[in-house]
Amino acid sequence: MLYDLTTLSFRFGTLPQVLAGIEAWEGAPDAPGKLAGGWNIDIGTLNHIMLLRAYADRAELEVGRARLRATTDPFHCGAAIGTITQEAYAPFPFMGDIEPGAFGAVYEIRTYHIVHGGLAPTIAAWAAAVPERTKLSRLSMVMYSLDGPLRMTHFWPYASTNERAEMRAAAVQQGIWPPKGGPTWLTGQMQSSIGLPLKFSPLR
Repeated sequence: MLYDLTTLSFRFGTLPQVLAGIEAWEGAPDAPGKLAGGWNIDIGTLNHIMLLRAYADRAELEVGRARLRATTDPFHCGAAIGTITQEAYAPFPFMGDIEPGAFGAVYEIRTYHIVHGGLAPTIAAWAAAVPERTKLSRLSMVMYSLDGPLRMTHFWPYASTNERAEMRAAAVQQGIWPPKGGPTWLTGQMQSSIGLPLKFSPLR
């Protein structure tokens, strides 16, 4: 599987219209790939929605992008949309496909930029650390970019922001996180958002 992470901004006050349009767009029978998750950003850059769509391969992903380029009404709510960005990703090799289900009321979505040459050691560090880390809280996906600057994005569901803080503190206190040697390969350019799952999101 490959993934396309789409981030769109929308005009203040248009959220109901945007959500209805996105639901229809993502659920269309002829839409290539399948929606893996969708979130309204609650902490971070507001009036933004993130959509994660899964594709069998790069060819299918490009068909999905072509569908968006060809339309005159993106996501069936184009008049309300400000910007749209799309980023292609591949999962870290030890990750399986995203499993849909109800795993958390909030999701933390984090992106780290990786230094040149740092992808292989970053994957190795995460492969060693994730089994213990996920005993504390679930990791829905960690993936690396296929376009643009080298970076990784990961999705963590939690029952609440309080649980997030507790689990992250416990992981550090137990010495199982961050992955040993992992930070060495990061640039320090990092972003974190807290997203609320959309009602039609397979991850929720």
